[in-house]
Amino acid sequence: MASGTSGTSRASMASRRTTRRLAADAGLLVVAAAFILPLAWVLLSSVDPDANLRVKVPDGVTLSHFDAVLTPEITFTPLLNSLLLCGGGTLLTVVCAALAAYPLSRFRSRLNRPFLLTILFATSLPITAIMVPVYALFVQVNLIDTLQGTIFFFAASQLPFAIWLMKNFMDGVPKELEEAAWTDGASPFQSLLRIVLPLMGPGVAVVTVFSFVMMWGNFFVPFMLLLTPDQMPAAVSINEFFGNRGMVAYGQLAAFSVIYSTPVILLYVLVARRLGGGFALGGAVKG
Repeated sequence: MASGTSGTSRASMASRRTTRRLAADAGLLVVAAAFILPLAWVLLSSVDPDANLRVKVPDGVTLSHFDAVLTPEITFTPLLNSLLLCGGGTLLTVVCAALAAYPLSRFRSRLNRPFLLTILFATSLPITAIMVPVYALFVQVNLIDTLQGTIFFFAASQLPFAIWLMKNFMDGVPKELEEAAWTDGASPFQSLLRIVLPLMGPGVAVVTVFSFVMMWGNFFVPFMLLLTPDQMPAAVSINEFFGNRGMVAYGQLAAFSVIYSTPVILLYVLVARRLGGGFALGGAVKG
């Protein structure tokens, strides 16, 4: 009798586990569909002669949408501006984040925690709340409508979170490696440049990709700080496909979106190996 009850209980538990697994799989499929459908619309509409808001297999295939957007004023100049803005901002962010995270990771002070909490608070500030004083400041220092001014603001807006990320990765590098370098006469800056940063390559890659992606998709900042049309990045020029009275060039918008997404995808592919490499420091320090 007890054996039969135990078998029934195990069958009931297995049935509940199966039900929970199926529910989890169904939820994941819904989330996946939420991401796949917009991507499918972009890819299909970019080659659909009669593109609209519907996700459908096109009756025919055309490259006319790409021909229409592949012009200097629509695509090439805005993409070049985006690369200059986001590349410069990302480089500045990574360098400043590494220099700021190093003393926070390696030197203990009573000011470390308040400083990190201040940085954490800075990450929660909405960008719209600070744009008015930033705009007034940029006007006074003659940085309005300049690429370098926008690069500075891009870097400043991404720096708080980049410092947090960089410090967490830097904490995983054993300090004993630097102490050995200091014994050989290396300076703290040399140990940071030649030991810490090479060993935390995945962390630098994460900060680089995160900063670049956040800047690449930013519409509001360059829209406010840049006034000359020839300096507008692709994130702002994409607004040109939305015409008056609700008219939208869906096919051209989809084609431009495909081209606009390419640099980010290429950047991820280039650093994918570093992102998955992890830290191989286990054998670097002997007990």
